[in-house]
Amino acid sequence: MRVVIVGQRDFGKAVLEAFHVRGDVVAGVFMAPEKNSRPDTLKTAVLEKNLRLFQFENLASEEALTALRESNADIAVMAYVVQFVPQEFVRIPKYGTIQFHPSLLPKYRGPSAINWAIVCGERETGVTVFRPTDIMDEGPVILQKAVPIQPDDTAGSLYYDYLFPVGVQAMLEAADRVVSGNYVEKPQDVLQGSYESWLKEQEARISWNNHVNQVYNLIRGCNPSPGAWIRFQDEKLVIMECRKNLHCSFQDVRGKIGTITSIDEESFFVGVPGGEIRIFAVRTESKKKMTAKECVKRWKLEIGMKFGE
Repeated sequence: MRVVIVGQRDFGKAVLEAFHVRGDVVAGVFMAPEKNSRPDTLKTAVLEKNLRLFQFENLASEEALTALRESNADIAVMAYVVQFVPQEFVRIPKYGTIQFHPSLLPKYRGPSAINWAIVCGERETGVTVFRPTDIMDEGPVILQKAVPIQPDDTAGSLYYDYLFPVGVQAMLEAADRVVSGNYVEKPQDVLQGSYESWLKEQEARISWNNHVNQVYNLIRGCNPSPGAWIRFQDEKLVIMECRKNLHCSFQDVRGKIGTITSIDEESFFVGVPGGEIRIFAVRTESKKKMTAKECVKRWKLEIGMKFGE
């Protein structure tokens, strides 16, 4: 199989290596030009393997289209794409182009699919390989694989431990199916779909007035980025490591909402409706990670003190 990779970063690199290792011919790699001096891991892998690298500002340009035609690719695979890929590009390979998305489409279309699935309290998500169209994440589905969301998963752990490896294998399987003709394209049900934009800083601000499950899901879904945060003593603090404690009865309730209800050797607890958030570590505006014990010492935290706004 002659395959072209269109992608970026770690996922693009992993997909490239998966095709390369099993003996497929990687006829070229298309990726967006870097916007900073930090090298893209996919680019590093391409140069190490002495493969053909193309970095066009516009994939609709005649130069980009010509480069893809000359690759004589059987199929193109889109693995973490940050550029708009037009239809005149995706139709060039003999068997067209397939794309990866980290959700069970049509749910959670958009760039922060992993984050929003956790924030919304989903217990299952997955990966989808589909045909790209000019509308984001709305093409017909070729293959899907479900992945459970564990109670304490963060966006980072869900992606790197589950969706990432499952996604790489799904790309290989889908490419094989398409090239062999052993597949069916299933249109997405528009009425069952959803689209969420980037989960940004303003959506990541914590309100201790929300239910414990809602607060905990927000923290998990924003970890590691953009980071769920509060403002405490004129400083923005991102909650890095925590767990939730549920109130099972009225006798479990202690303290007021938004205040510190307990402190132990490795954590402190903040009261919220339905339970408490047990905090083990935070990150300051200077990007310094602080343990709960360091927080208690620096800010002289005490039971009953209001923790953030």
